Amino acid sequence: MIKKIDHIGIAVKSIEEASKFYKDVLGLEITGVEVVEEQKVKTAFIPVGDSEIELLESTSDDGPIAKFIEKRGEGIQHIALQVDDIEKTLEELKQKGIKLIDEVPRYGAGGAKIAFVHPKSTNGVLLELCQRD
Repeated sequence: MIKKIDHIGIAVKSIEEASKFYKDVLGLEITGVEVVEEQKVKTAFIPVGDSEIELLESTSDDGPIAKFIEKRGEGIQHIALQVDDIEKTLEELKQKGIKLIDEVPRYGAGGAKIAFVHPKSTNGVLLELCQRD
């Protein structure tokens, strides 16, 4: 069911400012920046081994990342787990009584199919499932 940790999403006020630490201090490189209009977010992926760090900058004052930063400040917003079959995984979680934010996958950055599991079912962690074809 779960293949690996795909990425860790970090909410930031500015990708440009936040990326300086990863580039200048850690020597990592951003491989792609993308705006996902339906989620009101700009993303930047930074590969680290087999996983990635995803920097998330809100493109709107009322977007989910802006609201997250307003409430909690910058920091880890979600952990994404890569799955082979997201529809099957969502169905299995529903059968186990797990509360889902998304019962049907939606479009995510990099062309991935994504769905979120509600933090009430995961001890307070926003968990993203993603499938990359």
